[in-house]
Amino acid sequence: MEGYRIYCSGPLFCAEEIGGMSAIAKVLEDVGFQTFLPHRDGMECYISRFSNSSFLANVSGIRTRLDYAIFSLDVYELIERCSAVVCNLNGRVPDEGMIVEAALAYAAGKPLVFFKDDLRAPFSGYDNSMLTSLVRGIIVDKITDLPVALINRLSQKTDPVSLSSDLKKAISNGKRISSILESLPEKMFKKKWSDEVIRQVIDASLTKE
Repeated sequence: MEGYRIYCSGPLFCAEEIGGMSAIAKVLEDVGFQTFLPHRDGMECYISRFSNSSFLANVSGIRTRLDYAIFSLDVYELIERCSAVVCNLNGRVPDEGMIVEAALAYAAGKPLVFFKDDLRAPFSGYDNSMLTSLVRGIIVDKITDLPVALINRLSQKTDPVSLSSDLKKAISNGKRISSILESLPEKMFKKKWSDEVIRQVIDASLTKE
């Protein structure tokens, strides 16, 4: 499936969750899809490494801007750059960020596939109908079935939609952030980015706001 980039959405706040998301990406990559994993390809890895430390002291004064930069980059990938979205519903309850991304993808007319092989669910074995109805209740329960499900969704015609000005602004900002991050030296692994590098990325990406 060369040429198709898939946004992989789901929980990513512990080793087990990251492992699950990485497994989803690998299944898709093995058949030729490109993938975007927020914890691997976005800015989430930077903020996550401070989750159990004095984060605010390390990036004093830029937390709100950093949050918006993360949001903008992910929205750009989700709505403009990626061809479709796979959402991982695993967990006692679905991840909050994934729910927002699923709703954004649905509103933007983006092909959407849900995956869940976890028996836990909050409503007598079912997830919230406001979430599952985004895919008419069709949920893939075998990770190896994801590529076929994606191919089927990608083959279905979708009508263009109109986006709000705020969403367009976030996408534009995310595109600039993506360009800036891709221009950084390859050897500069994200987990080793200094606070100063992050400040420079945010300052440069938001100068046109």
